[in-house]
Amino acid sequence: MTLRLDVDASGAARIGMTPSGQRTIAPVTGGVFEGDRLHGVVLPGGADWVRIRADGAMMIDVRLTLQTDDGALIYLTYQGRFIGATGVMSQLALGEALEPGSYSLVTIAKFESGDERYNWLNDVIAVGIGEQCGFNPVYTIFEVG
Repeated sequence: MTLRLDVDASGAARIGMTPSGQRTIAPVTGGVFEGDRLHGVVLPGGADWVRIRADGAMMIDVRLTLQTDDGALIYLTYQGRFIGATGVMSQLALGEALEPGSYSLVTIAKFESGDERYNWLNDVIAVGIGEQCGFNPVYTIFEVG
């Protein structure tokens, strides 16, 4: 599945330095997803609870509501990390295009749905590889197992 997110970087809540790192909450305003068994839109209201560690790695914690083209609602949560070469975090903060080999963005994802048509998702564990397109990430998510 491919997941494309629209992130409102200008609307992010910058919490500041906490004991666990620099904390920012970036709202997700929408997006789309498409794959062999899933396709639809990302509803507004999700967010990425970002934490930047002392070593510069960005830890992500994203929670989203997906709506399939046939009207089902799916809760998607994923955690992961973004690490980059020297200077990449500064480029990312400015929303600049990043060279593909200059960073790594990986995630572990879980789905939940109460819709009978999508009960199979409740047992799926998935991994994702991300590309950063300005502030808006694009993930390729793979089911494991």
